[in-house]
Amino acid sequence: MKRIWQLGMTLMLAGMLTAGCGGGTDSAKPGTGNASNQSGSQDTQGSSNTNEPNTPSGNQETQPEDVNKVPNDPALEQLNKLTTEEKIGQLVLVGMDGVKSSDATRELIEKYHVGGFIFYKNNIESTKQALQLFNDLKAVNKSNPVPLWMSVDEEGGRVSRMPADFVKIPAMKAIGQKDSTELSGGIGQTLGHELSGFGLNMDFAPVLDINSNPDNPVIGDRSFGNKADLVSRMGIATMEGIRAQKVVPVIKHFPGHGDTSVDSHTSLPVVNHDLSRLRKLELVPFKDAIQHKAEVVMIAHLLMPKIDPDYPASFSKKIITDLLRNELGYQGVVISDDMTMGAIEQNYEIGKASVSAILAGGNIILVGHDYDKEKQAIAALTAAVKDGSISEDVLNNRVYAILKLKQAYGLSDKPAAGPDVQAINADMKSLLKKYGLRK
Repeated sequence: MKRIWQLGMTLMLAGMLTAGCGGGTDSAKPGTGNASNQSGSQDTQGSSNTNEPNTPSGNQETQPEDVNKVPNDPALEQLNKLTTEEKIGQLVLVGMDGVKSSDATRELIEKYHVGGFIFYKNNIESTKQALQLFNDLKAVNKSNPVPLWMSVDEEGGRVSRMPADFVKIPAMKAIGQKDSTELSGGIGQTLGHELSGFGLNMDFAPVLDINSNPDNPVIGDRSFGNKADLVSRMGIATMEGIRAQKVVPVIKHFPGHGDTSVDSHTSLPVVNHDLSRLRKLELVPFKDAIQHKAEVVMIAHLLMPKIDPDYPASFSKKIITDLLRNELGYQGVVISDDMTMGAIEQNYEIGKASVSAILAGGNIILVGHDYDKEKQAIAALTAAVKDGSISEDVLNNRVYAILKLKQAYGLSDKPAAGPDVQAINADMKSLLKKYGLRK
C-alpha cells in the first residue's frame, strides 16, 4: 500500500488537533497541507449536464515525496491498520428508522463500518429510550476499530431532538436579540451538556446563516439575526460553549443559506450572488468561526451559478476546495448536508453526488434517511475506490482528518450514564430568567 502521502501530511499537520475539546484544525489542511495541492481533486467538473456530477479517476492530488521520518502520530497509526472497507465506512454518516437498534443498523455497523449516526425526533421518544438506543449502537460497534459519531441537529427553537423533559431552548433569533455572548455561550454549554449526557458527541449547530431574506422558508428564526457581526459573535460563543462540553460543533450551512426563497429539503435553491457579495456578507461568520478553530463545516445544497454553474455547493470543488479551503484557509472536516434532501434527490443520483463530494474536498457524506440510499452511497464510494476514481491517497487524506478529530475529542463506544436532567434544566431556567427569556 502506498505511503508516499504520510510524511507530508503529518508534517503539515504539525500543531493540528491536540488532545481535548479545545483542539482546533486551523493549522493544516487534511491531507496535503498546501491547499493548492488539492486543486486537482475534481478537475473534470465542468460538464454542462448538472444532473450528472462527474466522477474523475486517478490520483488527482499531488503528494509530498519523503516518507522516512514520520513522527509518532496515533491517527496515522490507526489509519494504517484499517481495511479499505473500514476507511470507506468513515466517509459516511447515516440515519436510521425507529427507536431501537435493528437488523439494518447492525448491518450498517458490522458490514459497512459506517462512521456514525444522525438521530432525528422520530428516533427519540424519551430520555430512557434514547439512552438505551445510543448505548446499544455503541455496543454493536465495539467490534469495529473506530468509535461512532453520535450526532443530532440540536439548535434550540424549532430544531430540537431532545426529549420533552428538558426545558425548551428559545430559537436563536431570540438569543441574538439579546446580543450577549454570555447568553449565547451559556446556550451552547447547555446544548453540549444535554448531548454529552447521552453520549452524543456531535451537534449540527450553530447556524451561521445570516437571515438576510425575510421570505426564507428554511432559516428564519434559526439564525441569530440579519447582521454579519452579530451572527459571528453569537455563533462563535455558541460554538465554543458546545465544544467546552466535549461535543463537536458543526457550523452550517456554508457558504450561506440565509438569502434563499426555496427550502433545500424540497428542491434546489439557486443563489445568484457573486464572490464579492459573499465576501461582504454571507462568508463573514464562517471566516470568523474558522479563525476561532471551527472543526467541522456543513456544506449547503445550493446552486450558485456565478461561482459554479454546474455543481451545487455540496459537491462543488470551486466552493469546497477553492473557496472554503484555499481562500478561507479552512483545514478541518467537511460534511455534506443530507444527501436525501429534495435538492439532491430530485436532481442528482445519490451515488454520483456522494463520490463527487469526496473528490471536491469533502470528508463525510451525510445520508440521513432511507436504508437503500445509504447502501447506494456506500456502494458508489466503494466502486470509486476500487476503480481509482477515488485514489488511495485521496481516501487516506479524507479519513485521516476524521480519525484525527475523533481522537482529539476522545470518542469512545463506552456506554453513557445518562444526562442529569434536573441539573441541566435548573441551569437553563436560571440563564433564561437572567436575560428575560423566562419568567
